[in-house]
Amino acid sequence: MSLFSFYRISKPSAEQVAPEKTESTYKSLRNRTFWGVTVAYSLYTDNAEGVHELVEQAPVEHPFQFITELGVALEAFEATLKDLNAGDEFDFTLSVDEAYGPYEQEHVIELPKSTFMLNGRFQNDVIYEGAVIPLVNADGNRFQGLVLEVKDEVVIIDLNHPLAGKELHFKGSVVTSREATDAEVTALIKMMSGEGGCGCGC
Repeated sequence: MSLFSFYRISKPSAEQVAPEKTESTYKSLRNRTFWGVTVAYSLYTDNAEGVHELVEQAPVEHPFQFITELGVALEAFEATLKDLNAGDEFDFTLSVDEAYGPYEQEHVIELPKSTFMLNGRFQNDVIYEGAVIPLVNADGNRFQGLVLEVKDEVVIIDLNHPLAGKELHFKGSVVTSREATDAEVTALIKMMSGEGGCGCGC
């Protein structure tokens, strides 16, 4: 699994994805203009040895798609592209703070293995070192975690984004850039709230 096949470059906020806010969110955004953007890019970061390496590609055949100002893409990523048109090329680097922030050790947690029991059996076919698993907290917020280690009594999970602590170097081009329709905006808001499908026409 590539780093972004699960995480991509999106970072929606709790405010934007809360289901009960869907209708009020749409009403508050109704008079604003949004753009539907697709970009093809190569993403590079420095590995632990300091080598600048390719970690993700979104080719023209399968570009990254987003609608502006809805929290789908990183704010700095979106801001850098906002004045570009279809066919324009880009080459820029987001700082650690502009991307996913520093790596924080306190985001590495231990959960009792009982958390992952189903019908009295530990789910070792799902919970294993290297697995990316969906989690939900007491407030109902959903996020992903990387299983670092499975011990006798606990599972150690890293809640940091896999690119936390890294600068992100993007090279690519804008494939399309056009005003998004009301239907597209509404579908995306519903998707982010968990009420609808992906809204991308796939």
